[in-house]
Amino acid sequence: MAEKFIIHPCGPLKGEIGIGGAKNAVLPVLAGSLLTGQPCVISNVPNLSDVEYMCELVESLGGFTAWNRNQGTISIDTSRLTKCEAAYELVGKLRASFLITGPLLARLGRARVPLPGGCAIGSRPVDLHLKGLAAMGAEIEYAHGYVEATAQKLQGAKIYLDFPSVGATENIMMAAALAQGQTIIENAAVEPEIVDLANFINTAGGDVRGAGTDTIKINGVKDMKGTHHSVIPDRIEAGTFMVAAALTRGDVMLTNVMADHVKPVTAKLKEVNVNVNETPHGIHVKADNCELIAADIKTLPYPGFPTDMQAQFMSLMAKAKGTSVVTETVFENRFMQVGELKRMGAIIKIESRSAIIEGVDKLTGTQVCASDLRAGAALVLAALVAEDTTEISGITHIDRGYHLLDERLNELGACIGRAIEA
Repeated sequence: MAEKFIIHPCGPLKGEIGIGGAKNAVLPVLAGSLLTGQPCVISNVPNLSDVEYMCELVESLGGFTAWNRNQGTISIDTSRLTKCEAAYELVGKLRASFLITGPLLARLGRARVPLPGGCAIGSRPVDLHLKGLAAMGAEIEYAHGYVEATAQKLQGAKIYLDFPSVGATENIMMAAALAQGQTIIENAAVEPEIVDLANFINTAGGDVRGAGTDTIKINGVKDMKGTHHSVIPDRIEAGTFMVAAALTRGDVMLTNVMADHVKPVTAKLKEVNVNVNETPHGIHVKADNCELIAADIKTLPYPGFPTDMQAQFMSLMAKAKGTSVVTETVFENRFMQVGELKRMGAIIKIESRSAIIEGVDKLTGTQVCASDLRAGAALVLAALVAEDTTEISGITHIDRGYHLLDERLNELGACIGRAIEA
């Protein structure tokens, strides 16, 4: 049954919070496990519905997964794959499901995958994925909502991406791991999740060099082995808690966080007049004696300001003094939180791919709906500082990317409950 959040206004968030493993890192690593026919163990796995969907997808292909949620580990064995076709009902739940295409093609010579689902934040086409696979010798066909790729043996190739797509970089990199010869990806994505996937491939016997730069070289190997890999911390979860601390004028220490990965968020919070300090223990966000001031942001591929933090930052700017401009350059439909924030009293005007925000003294609780993962997080943050009670429906989107966000915020002093939607 569908649930909703009931959020009462709270005071400043205070305390310590540990950041979990990165959703956007563990999903490609789970897909990458299809490359090896030996058991793998993935640790620091976040307890998210998206991870569950990916495990179901692997099992539907004939793989085995055992998820110890208490320990945050997944044991995975894909030695006996029986299928190279993904079920539509599983792929429709998860955008990252398309990442199985490259590994299946490389290992089995065929992959038949429905066009993917996920949050409705833009088209996010897979043409760059397929362009790269075709350059490596794959034959691509479209039929009845499916993409089918076949190749007797993928061949190394030089591939230039028109846009530094994270998903395309990951899919091509995994396919190239078992291809014959060397593959070079130019204008590759440089996100930390790319580096994490490359580290997984390398510990499993692959040969990936240059991950984290815009040119990645992959020397194909004959086969890969089992390995143990620990997923990096989630920089978007960390950023969300950092903004929550700033918005509530709180004092929060974040542990298990990589400071380099959240530099764009740290820089903008400092610009907004929030104290953010890196310590040996983690990242300390202290905003109890500051006045939030307006700042502009423009989303860009990493290392620019992340599009996955745009909505949360907009909630912060709704309460900052002055006028802010938020420009979204990555996805064309990522202002879906705006209408709901305006229902709470925010003053926001959309002009093409920019949002102009006039800071207000107060937001007011009301009934709102989360349209996607990050928009839902933005509404939760706004509700923390709104007057009166806020009810947020559609929280299945939030549970896709944040493990028990309500309970973890409550540990810091928030007042959030769950209820069954009528």
